[in-house]
Amino acid sequence: MVANVTPAAIEDWPLTALLRGARAVFAAAIRRALADAGYGDLPPNGPYVIGAMSRTSAPLADVIVQLSVSKQAAGQLVESLVARGYLDRAADPDDRRRLVLELTTRGTDAAHVIRTVVDSLEAEMETAAGADHVRVVREVLGWLIRRGAADA
Repeated sequence: MVANVTPAAIEDWPLTALLRGARAVFAAAIRRALADAGYGDLPPNGPYVIGAMSRTSAPLADVIVQLSVSKQAAGQLVESLVARGYLDRAADPDDRRRLVLELTTRGTDAAHVIRTVVDSLEAEMETAAGADHVRVVREVLGWLIRRGAADA
């Protein structure tokens, strides 16, 4: 992260730099909390996958697509999460030829750590900027994400 960042300096940053910096704050806080709770072995992108699987009903395949990684990298990530006990494979009850990946107890516990950190940082933002401002940020970022999806 950048040292000695003043509010005036940040006003001159392009939005892309602000988004990257904000993401880095969340990522660092999540990594610290996971390590403190005994989940420091999550591979890169692991917290994103675990957190997204626990918060949304999106299938793992959709979560992986959002990472914009190769099929090989996605497969390696899933294998690593299974090997480290965060995900479990099960046969699809509707089609025995397919496998379903689900969070294990370890994965669910790690997701709780992630959720706690994210909720805490978001609460701090609401205290600092106000709930209405945080809501507007969500709306604008949601619009940008939907625009990107429409362009894809």
